[in-house]
Amino acid sequence: MSFTKEDIISLPNPSLRSRSKRVGPINAEIKQVVENMISATLSWDESREHEVGVALAAIQIDQAYRIVVIRNDFNNKEDKTFKVFINPEITKYEGDQVEDFEGCLSVPDIYGKVRRFDKVRIKAMDIDGEIIKVTADGFLARVFQHEIDHLNGLVFIDHIKTNPEAFYHLETDGKLKAIDYESIKDDPILW
Repeated sequence: MSFTKEDIISLPNPSLRSRSKRVGPINAEIKQVVENMISATLSWDESREHEVGVALAAIQIDQAYRIVVIRNDFNNKEDKTFKVFINPEITKYEGDQVEDFEGCLSVPDIYGKVRRFDKVRIKAMDIDGEIIKVTADGFLARVFQHEIDHLNGLVFIDHIKTNPEAFYHLETDGKLKAIDYESIKDDPILW
């Protein structure tokens, strides 16, 4: 049975605030989790006119494993291939901290301007258990930081909850509109 967008959990689900566990041997169960992650992301992607599902952490389908899948080509919604990162860790932050928009499949229709390093070095295992090292910059660096946050129980809004001007809503026309912070600051769904 393939996972769908309905299998992606969203705030205030408490699992999103929990730390995921390291993956030991890469067995059939882990490979199935990866397939479910990709399937759920693609299902979500098909339902969103103005967005692309670029990545997902296993916890977002309520599987507390340190696994991240990242789409190979963010700019091509027709590219349905993903790279798998198991037990990913950031080994070095580099460059400047840059503020840019982020969204999340687990925080529907909310975007935020989040400050992140524009270059990171990553160490992980691939789906075959081989150690891989990646130097990511720009948007890919942002994606890695966002997804690894998920593995540690953090959501992007945690980085901006004290910045009233950082929150945006995705409108039906695909444009982002600033949110009145007073209207969301006490929303139990977000916090």
